[in-house]
Amino acid sequence: MLNISPYSIKDKVDEKKYRSFSLFEEIKADKILKKLLLSFFLLFLAVAFLPWTQNIRGNGQVTALSPSQRPQELNSVIDGRIEEWYVQEGDYVEKGDTIIFIREIKDEYFDPRLLERTQAQIDAKRQSLGFYEEKIDALKSQVVAIDENRQLKLNQAKNYLRQAELQIQADSIDFEAAQTNLDIAEKQLQRQRELYDEGLKSLTDLEARTSKFQEALAKKISVESKLLSSRNKLLNAKIELNSIYNEYTDKLQKARSSLFETQSMLQNAEAEVVKMENQLTNYQMRFGMYYITAPQNGYITRAVSTGIGENIKAGESLVSIMPADIDYAVEMYIMPRDLPLFNVGNTVRLIFDGWPSIVFSGWPIVTYGTFGGEVVAIDRFISPNGKYRILIAQDPEEPEWPEALRVGGGANGLALLDIVPVWYEIWRQINGFPPNFYTPENTGASSDKNKLDSKDKK
Repeated sequence: MLNISPYSIKDKVDEKKYRSFSLFEEIKADKILKKLLLSFFLLFLAVAFLPWTQNIRGNGQVTALSPSQRPQELNSVIDGRIEEWYVQEGDYVEKGDTIIFIREIKDEYFDPRLLERTQAQIDAKRQSLGFYEEKIDALKSQVVAIDENRQLKLNQAKNYLRQAELQIQADSIDFEAAQTNLDIAEKQLQRQRELYDEGLKSLTDLEARTSKFQEALAKKISVESKLLSSRNKLLNAKIELNSIYNEYTDKLQKARSSLFETQSMLQNAEAEVVKMENQLTNYQMRFGMYYITAPQNGYITRAVSTGIGENIKAGESLVSIMPADIDYAVEMYIMPRDLPLFNVGNTVRLIFDGWPSIVFSGWPIVTYGTFGGEVVAIDRFISPNGKYRILIAQDPEEPEWPEALRVGGGANGLALLDIVPVWYEIWRQINGFPPNFYTPENTGASSDKNKLDSKDKK
């Protein structure tokens, strides 16, 4: 009721008997609602100016920071047959411990004295190398002797040739002298005949002059014959010189050919020795591969080939091993649109599967059960799932990660970005704007920027 009249009937009329009075009754819930709405509005205004840490969520799994610490499979380098297992799944092994022993299945390696016989072949071949070297030394000595004999014979033949040349010169002089004497004797005989015809000389003088002419003629013929003989000796000396040169050159070439042939055989023998030594080394290495050993300390996780007597091929996986000493990391996958917001050194809050947590994504300070991480690597190519992989290591300034972590366990990450008011974050989410970008101080981008600034100052 409005209660306008000064005469109130509030206490005189039973209002509960009349429905119209209840329709105009004042409701207390409206006042409470108004107060609540006002309180919520004031609370919203207060919260709107609180700091909010922008973040990007991503899923991933626990892995090892170093590739050498991640699960690995042991393979057989050679074909073989499993003979004996020395471990079982879950066993701890140290580096060098024997895991499997395999037998040979190729017939060319069945000989139990294969190494010994191969070594004997190498020793015999090395002995033949000594024989070849001795033969080479003998042939070298023979070549030197033939070359010296050829030089001596050539010098001797040259001396004979020189003697023949000098003899020809002497005989030529004698021939010229005999020819001159013959001419003189002929002229004297002619004058003697003229004097005899005139009666000035006797017949005796004429006969004496004729005898001298005949002697000069005989002398000239004898000297000429001797000259021709000397010329023949010169030709024979030249022929002998060429014959000696050709004979000893042929002997020298044959000796050198034998020398080169022996040297070639020596080189082939040395190549065979090297080949056989390489083969022996391969045999030794192959025999050492019959024992599959642990490459590092770790745990046997799964046996792939299990049967005794089972044949295996080269490169086939036998057993997987998990290294014992691991520096854990988390590989998280992010959308391509969020990739520009990440840099090496960004801080990340991690939630591991199996560890309870209470998460307030915008207020990491009040978040419970999360662990600190730091981005140490970002892939430069996209993964098959259409996302980019980032690698997160433990933050040294944060509490250590749980000791019970295992490789392959699930993890969720909150990449912490810039700090903005709550109202700005709401406005950004409504408009679909990306988070604010920031670059850590310890990244390469900032160092490159500092270098450019220093260059500009110079």
